[in-house]
Amino acid sequence: MENTDHRALLNQGEENELEVFGYRTHGCWRALCIVGSILSLGFLLLLFYWKPEWDVWANCVPCALEEADTVLLRTTDEFKQCCKKKVKWLYLSKLSNPLTEKSKHPIIADENSIINRAIMRPELKVRYIRVQKIKYVWLSSEKEFQKVGALEDTNSCSNIYSKFGGGLTHEEQDIRREICGSNAIEVEVTPIWKLLFKEVLNPFYILQGASLALWLSQGYTEFSIAIIAITVLSIILTTFDLRRQSVKLHKLVQANNSIKVNMCRKDGECVELESQYLVPGDIIVLTGNRLFLPCDTILLSGACVVNEGTLTGEGIPVFKIPLPRVDNAIPWKMHTGEDYKKHILFCGTEVIQIKPSGHGPVKAVVLRTGFNTAKGDMVRSILYPKPVSFQLYKDVFRFILCLLGLALFGLIYAVIVFKMQGESVREIIVKALILCTVAVSPTLPAALALAVMYANIRLKRKGILCISPQRINVCGRLNLLCFDKTGTLTEDGLDLWGVIPSAGDGFLKVHKFFSGNTLLWGPLLGAMASCHSLIVLDEKVQGDPLDMKMFEATNWEIEVSSALKTNQEEVSEGSLIIKPGPKASKVPIEGINILHQFPFSSSMQRMSVIAELMGQDEVVTFMKGAPEKVVSFCKPETVPNSFAKELEHYTLQGFRVIALAFKRLNISGQDNMDAIMREEVESDLEFLGLLIMENRLKAETVPVLQELSDAKLRTVMITGDNLQTAITVARNSGIIPKTGQVILVEAVGPEDSTRASITWQPMEDPNQNGYISSETFVSIEKNSDPTNEMGNYYFAMTGKSYQAIVKYFYSLLPKLLLNGAIFARMSPNQKSDLIEEFQKLDYYVGMCGDGANDCGALKVAHVGISLSEQEASVASPFTSKTPNIESVTQLVKEGRAALVTSFCVFKYITLYSMIQYCCLLLLYWQTKILGMYQYLIQDVGVTFSVCLTMSLTCAYPKLAPYRPLAQLVSPPLMLSVVFNILLNLSVQIIGFVLVQQQPWYSTTNYSACPSDNGSLADSINSVYEPRTSEGYDNFETTTLFILTTVNFIIVAFVFSKGKPFRQPIYTNYVFLILLTVQLAVCIFILFADIEDLYKRLEVSTTIQHKNMVTCAWYKGF
Repeated sequence: MENTDHRALLNQGEENELEVFGYRTHGCWRALCIVGSILSLGFLLLLFYWKPEWDVWANCVPCALEEADTVLLRTTDEFKQCCKKKVKWLYLSKLSNPLTEKSKHPIIADENSIINRAIMRPELKVRYIRVQKIKYVWLSSEKEFQKVGALEDTNSCSNIYSKFGGGLTHEEQDIRREICGSNAIEVEVTPIWKLLFKEVLNPFYILQGASLALWLSQGYTEFSIAIIAITVLSIILTTFDLRRQSVKLHKLVQANNSIKVNMCRKDGECVELESQYLVPGDIIVLTGNRLFLPCDTILLSGACVVNEGTLTGEGIPVFKIPLPRVDNAIPWKMHTGEDYKKHILFCGTEVIQIKPSGHGPVKAVVLRTGFNTAKGDMVRSILYPKPVSFQLYKDVFRFILCLLGLALFGLIYAVIVFKMQGESVREIIVKALILCTVAVSPTLPAALALAVMYANIRLKRKGILCISPQRINVCGRLNLLCFDKTGTLTEDGLDLWGVIPSAGDGFLKVHKFFSGNTLLWGPLLGAMASCHSLIVLDEKVQGDPLDMKMFEATNWEIEVSSALKTNQEEVSEGSLIIKPGPKASKVPIEGINILHQFPFSSSMQRMSVIAELMGQDEVVTFMKGAPEKVVSFCKPETVPNSFAKELEHYTLQGFRVIALAFKRLNISGQDNMDAIMREEVESDLEFLGLLIMENRLKAETVPVLQELSDAKLRTVMITGDNLQTAITVARNSGIIPKTGQVILVEAVGPEDSTRASITWQPMEDPNQNGYISSETFVSIEKNSDPTNEMGNYYFAMTGKSYQAIVKYFYSLLPKLLLNGAIFARMSPNQKSDLIEEFQKLDYYVGMCGDGANDCGALKVAHVGISLSEQEASVASPFTSKTPNIESVTQLVKEGRAALVTSFCVFKYITLYSMIQYCCLLLLYWQTKILGMYQYLIQDVGVTFSVCLTMSLTCAYPKLAPYRPLAQLVSPPLMLSVVFNILLNLSVQIIGFVLVQQQPWYSTTNYSACPSDNGSLADSINSVYEPRTSEGYDNFETTTLFILTTVNFIIVAFVFSKGKPFRQPIYTNYVFLILLTVQLAVCIFILFADIEDLYKRLEVSTTIQHKNMVTCAWYKGF
């Protein structure tokens, strides 16, 4: 068998790519595993639960995927996580369906679909697996599993109309529903018993249970009860939190599964049914009622306005247009390019308005169902989060392995010592295992989790919500922070500063809008009044803030009677009508009737409308968009010669500039607008002028960026806006320092006979007179930090240049990224790619944004910070309730504090284990062990309470100019741990040796205390009388108990670091009071003369012994 038959890839090239390996269950091996599970009392099953790959390897043999009854799935990332899945069968012959009787013919109309190819003939069965809520069917021809539950992307526009435009037959729907499953995003509320069971099977709790069994076998009842109480409380709290999250997620998707929709079949029958019965290929009709879409659909006829805030974070209405009717074989996504989303109505978004077309009602074909939809993918990202790669977590695992080595040494040592003393086999095994549990403390994972939990609570108080707590520590290592511009660094809204009309080969004076100063009628005013995507919703004009400001300046009004109101009733086939308001200038027309709209998209950087000038019976097209893009569609003779200079003048001042253009069309307002191609109307336009919008920086932007700069944290702007505007905002905000020089990088791909090229050009600083005269030499041979370069320079580039560099000059990309500060005109995909390229340079990248264009980047970055509270914020690990970048510095501070706290807790727990480990090594030499209440004081009274309170120290209010360490295996940390271990070991050895040198020391079971009221000297010189076990004095145990307990307190104080990442220890009042009380209790136990207390604690009661312990501690330190 070839290896290729055994292995395949799922979701190749996607973020959730998986390797799949075929296995067949082996009867003999399976039987042996069952016997082994019984003999090991279930421990073998537990190992298989923790390591699914071991389960597969032990029970199965490798085979071709075609023959497999079990598959092993493994992620292709660095984590290599595995899971086991059973291959299942689905039998279509059981369906009472006429189509299944024709086994030799295609079962469904689309012969090339995955569904048709997955059906095995003549048995009519389908082989499949279900992975992370998605069903994958086996394709015998391709020898691989393929995702099912969506229409294939290989369909062309004409195929979609011809195959699915009329709907599906009832029989085909049944077959598709059987194979694809129901159209439901089902997130069950996990039963409490199942959550408890899974939590208890955590390796931490299993190790804790094994340790408690050992202590109980030694009679440490009260100690074990205390540990059990703490463990049970921890399990209950964790289970409660998991249950709360499960209920919250269930409520998030519950309403999506029970929506009534109108569905049309191929025979023309239209029925109302539950959305869960929809299948890919179904036709649904959008009526006049508001509707949250239950699936992803492609719009086929009519137009509609949707609110995609739940997915994108932007509550701005989005205009959707039908898929073009073109007769070619190009896949529909390739034909529509990056703007394919303008034809898709996504699951979970709200249809707020519809506009039927000449073809009839608004219809859409179901594209994806269930967890294949956009909302389903969002929910799956919550259910199956991507693990975090962080050095700290890797080092903790390696360090635990080192501790296991020490535990093995202790086990051997205990066996030898107790064997020499003639102890029983049972006693030897128990004592050896006790030493192992002390060497590897089971409290370490819980203690590290506490540091993160407290940081999460503090972040929540500051209005920062976190759905991935393990990323808090990663925040402490951030060294590159990327920001979107509009809505993140600058205000959401724009103010209209003015408009500059063009006239021939030049520009007129700036027209500023103030009270009474209205713009005179002309194509420019018509463009401002009609070239927008505004709607009337609940009797209020709503839409993009830029469109709102532009429209308000015209003093025109949308006629409510004929406007696209709310979706409470269908809109007439007439379009949006806009008329002059009372304050508008006189115009020779009655109004403007918007017949058709080509909506704006970030990739096309423009929008257009076809409008009828009412009263003149003239149809025109208006265009609005990025100046460079609009000019490319205009007649050259209509563009002023000073266009580039005028554009640069305003963009260098930080204004946002929009260009306007128009064209007269030779069509009638009665023509079918859906049949008109965009390319036909967007050509040979006449340039009208420039719209100047002012976008102010938020008040918090400059001080926050200055604080980040002072902390030596690099900042970068990634925006979809104009390059010149981005550079100005970067200078004004402080991303580029005043002394910094901006170098524009321009790269173009090969065209005709010219090769790909890349150029560098210094940019003009408006704050200086002219261009910088000094030359700048940029080394491209080696990577370097711009702060270390002569001539402080920063690269700026557009998305187009970035794409060309990635494709043709990839070797230069690392250098450009190391010095890059501004990336403008970036598409959403380019933003995500850029973040990944930064990560390849070993940057810890944080991304802060607020809109749809940032969702991908927020998800890809190490730390994503969303400034939007919409449902889409689940794409980001962190969501800020305050819509400004102050949350970034707060997150970095808390991340650094949490990271330092994790190291403090780790060092303390390690020292606690090693101190107790050394103590037992010494006591085992005398075949002794600490008493039950001594363990109770040390483990619960000291260590547990220290772990609970050490992490309460808050973050330091000022960011330090360097980051905390992220590696456990580093000289400073290891030296501090080793030094403290040696110091504490020396103290214990001194105490152990000193007590044995005292004249009153005895190794027999006799009391060292006077039996009556006589003097101690008399009692020492007298013959000792045997005592019962209750009066037994253990000198070594008492000595080491007091010394180690005090050392625990000292170590907790020493390792609770303060500045520069955490506030000083005295600000943590609870922790400081606790240490004081603990030390006072130790001193009280040492010097108090309470016989009952000493008996209960099993400590010595002699005055000389107390003085000797004090002396030993003093000599040791």
